Amino acid sequence: MTCNNFLPGTTRRSMLRNSACGFGQIALTGLLSQSVLSSPTPDDNPFLPKQPHFKQRAKRILFLFMWGGPSHVDTFDPKPRLNEEEGKPLSLETVGGGRTNHGTILGSSFRFSQHGQSGVWISDLFPHLAKQADRLCVIRSMHTEGTAHGEALLRLHTGQANLVRPSVGAWLSYGLGCENESLPAYITISPPRGHGGVQNYGSAFLPAIHQGTAIGSAETPIAKAQVSNVGNPRMDKSLQRQQLDLIQKLNRDHLRNVDADPGIDGMIANYELAFRMQSTIPEIMNLDGETQETCDLYGIGTEPTDNFGRQCLLARKFAESGVRYIQVSTDYTWDHHKKLKSGLVEESAKVDRPIAGLLTDLARRGLLEDTLVVWGAEFGRTPTAENGDGRNHHPKAFTMWMAGGGVKGGLTYGSTDEFGYQPVEKPVHMHDLHATLLYGLGLDHQRLTYRHAGRDFRLTDVNGNVVKEIWA
Repeated sequence: MTCNNFLPGTTRRSMLRNSACGFGQIALTGLLSQSVLSSPTPDDNPFLPKQPHFKQRAKRILFLFMWGGPSHVDTFDPKPRLNEEEGKPLSLETVGGGRTNHGTILGSSFRFSQHGQSGVWISDLFPHLAKQADRLCVIRSMHTEGTAHGEALLRLHTGQANLVRPSVGAWLSYGLGCENESLPAYITISPPRGHGGVQNYGSAFLPAIHQGTAIGSAETPIAKAQVSNVGNPRMDKSLQRQQLDLIQKLNRDHLRNVDADPGIDGMIANYELAFRMQSTIPEIMNLDGETQETCDLYGIGTEPTDNFGRQCLLARKFAESGVRYIQVSTDYTWDHHKKLKSGLVEESAKVDRPIAGLLTDLARRGLLEDTLVVWGAEFGRTPTAENGDGRNHHPKAFTMWMAGGGVKGGLTYGSTDEFGYQPVEKPVHMHDLHATLLYGLGLDHQRLTYRHAGRDFRLTDVNGNVVKEIWA
């Protein structure tokens, strides 16, 4: 049959054969346009919110970082066999590999109980947090690489330790943009200055605007901390604006004369943000407007909870102001190579009430449902003794928990062997955790990429699987 409306003498069969590639091209164009629309590019305005890849469960992450590595077998992963066999050698043969003696088994000094309707196991180190048990999603099967703090911290915060990579918060800032143009998308409260330092909240090769804004440092009481250079007491705001306009004009003149300069682009964006932050940051950091009931809820004004309580309350204020990623860090005080019992009692007492207060406050303000709270550290501790009454670093197995943000409250996910030495059910690697966090905020970890040095980089590199079972 001849198709007279196509070309004279052309049959319908030949027309379809000759245009087949065209149909494919149309489909490819549609797919590419969809990808461009859903994936951020380096040239996007960093102050504008960006569309996620798919429906979000949470709008922001609030990470509670316990620097040093709490012992999972003394906090959220009860192991009765440790007490039954305390003082005996733990061989690798016992935990599934080799015959080498791994050390002497150390029992736990703390009593575990089930809490809430869900029956989540929590040790008596956390009496206030135990009342929030039905909000917790406890992952007992975490594992990573790096027996040293420096490597493990970088893997936790950036996904890698062998190269300088963007931090988790920087990736979220890049992928989702800002909700409040007068605040950075990423704020880290009392960050560690050691074990990777600024790399733990840096932007690496991402545009500089995505680096975390630090408030104080881990060893500085938060009541005395401030954002560096957020104001200029010698110059009023009008004069500062004139000065900044001149600097920005020179920067933009430079950009017109070069093909590209990411450093200048980042400087322009950061200068503008810093100018706007002068009116927002001081107001948020001022806790005078909070009620006494709220301060009591966080343990502010009493010891030993005052400092961490202030950090958690600031985190809540930043969360409700539209910050995408907020990290709150303890000092380097969870590294219990000795005096494990007294050390855990002391450190848990500092954070237990503030964390429980934070979850309560977020929930009653309607923020917990779209705020993903994450608690954890760089690794766990060994089931064996070190220095008589301590535990060594243990990246092979540890526990983290989440709350809010669409996760299943009251769920315990994964498990370790009878000694807490390694995962035996549903292991979750650090790359899996990062993929899962991005997924919760509507980002596909395989599609959230940035072109650098001739290749596409991503937070999870070439690894990572989303743990979908933890989501409600």
